[in-house]
Amino acid sequence: MDMQTTLLTHAEDLARSRGYDGFSFADLAAGAGIRKASVHYHFPTKADLAERLMQVYSDRFFDDLADLVEGPRAGAALDGYLALYRDALKGGEAVCLCVAFSALRDAIPPATQTLVEAFRTRSIAWLEALFRRAQEDGSVSGVTDPKAEAAACFALVEGAQIVARASVSLARFDEAVALLRRRIETGDRA
Repeated sequence: MDMQTTLLTHAEDLARSRGYDGFSFADLAAGAGIRKASVHYHFPTKADLAERLMQVYSDRFFDDLADLVEGPRAGAALDGYLALYRDALKGGEAVCLCVAFSALRDAIPPATQTLVEAFRTRSIAWLEALFRRAQEDGSVSGVTDPKAEAAACFALVEGAQIVARASVSLARFDEAVALLRRRIETGDRA
């Protein structure tokens, strides 16, 4: 792994567990075993780092979502979506990068705020398309308004992450999404 990727990986872990203001370039340097000046070589400012972090995170997240839609039923994809958010909690020790950056919105640079908003918009659009498919295939019960379902689902998973992180408990996430999960028919159940 090259040094820039190492720094991005370490920075993402720190941002997701401590928040944007919870780490410094000194922390990154110590984690990578390099001098602080070397971090600045790769990312001149923390704003540059945050912007790149959000770009990389978003690309990876939407690649994962693309893998989910290959299944025949929308319910299975929604189940996978919930699993992505649950896995991002790392046992309750972290949140997804979008949640981490949203929690202290005013602390992140404007360009990163724009990327976070683009992530939200794209996520909700993906969910809306998914709920439209679910409405057609019947794999999620009670879908009458895919657009409203998408907005509610996105708010649910992001809020559930905050609650789970605050209590360092995956059970809190599971409790928050339980009603939605009960509406899903993945096709895997007998």
